[in-house]
Amino acid sequence: MTERIGFVGVGRMGSNMVTRLLAAGHAVTVYDPNPEAVAAVTAKGASAARSPAELAAAAPIVMASVPGPAEARATARAIAGAEGVEIFVDLSTSGTAAARDIAAMLAPSGVAAIDAPVSGGVKGARDGKLAIMASGPAAAIARVKPLLEVLGRVFVVGEQPGLGQTVKLANNLMSACALAITCEALAMGVKAGVDPAVMLDILNVSSGRNSATQDKFPKHVLNRRFDFGFANALSFKDVRLCLDEAEALGVPMVVGAAVRQMLSITHNMCGPQADCTEMVRVVESWAGCRIGGGQSEEKTR
Repeated sequence: MTERIGFVGVGRMGSNMVTRLLAAGHAVTVYDPNPEAVAAVTAKGASAARSPAELAAAAPIVMASVPGPAEARATARAIAGAEGVEIFVDLSTSGTAAARDIAAMLAPSGVAAIDAPVSGGVKGARDGKLAIMASGPAAAIARVKPLLEVLGRVFVVGEQPGLGQTVKLANNLMSACALAITCEALAMGVKAGVDPAVMLDILNVSSGRNSATQDKFPKHVLNRRFDFGFANALSFKDVRLCLDEAEALGVPMVVGAAVRQMLSITHNMCGPQADCTEMVRVVESWAGCRIGGGQSEEKTR
């Protein structure tokens, strides 16, 4: 069964998701403030709207892939009360509080709100292999599940607003923690004289392996490209949201707080456009070494 879908946010993640929905035969109307991003997906068959409100008039199901909670709330506000909208699906990492606010905002209009943040990055979006953590009314999830399955594997977390966001924030905190500790461990090895590629090979068949040792460092750090494709600023935002939720629940986040500080330092040292993998530059500057790039060690001892 084909559906008419409105899709807000066609950046690196959203454009790939829209492409897959179009390929599956669905009619997709898009909105994004970046005209070049819109042009890239209209060239593949999407229609364009001039605003989220105009987009909402074209489709009973509206999805959003936007940078954060402010944009998610703004999108929900724009479609609230629009005739014909039945379901709003937030695919962004916008946080638990925003998910609850959005559900409350849309309820008077009879619009079902689903928070369905995704994990898997740009490659996962392109290949239809995202992990999608969905929470919301069971009937609404059943309606959109075939659409979400075009994008990846759907995990239904529950009906309470924000449960999907809670799981996603925990995932992103753990991912950031893995990156931070791998930066420190590899710097120690390199400073001692260990080849970082050899060290990664060992770690990846040992108990210390993680997403950073298996993917980020071999593919995006050793070659000094720092092009994993997920901004440090977004990681910083996600970890802040996670710690805010943990504090509200009374859950201590001692390690998480340290990682939040590392992300903040990376933001200040490397700038707002820095890739998340550039955290390694911070640790290198403190340790006096260089990881990869044909010059594994710059001893300052």
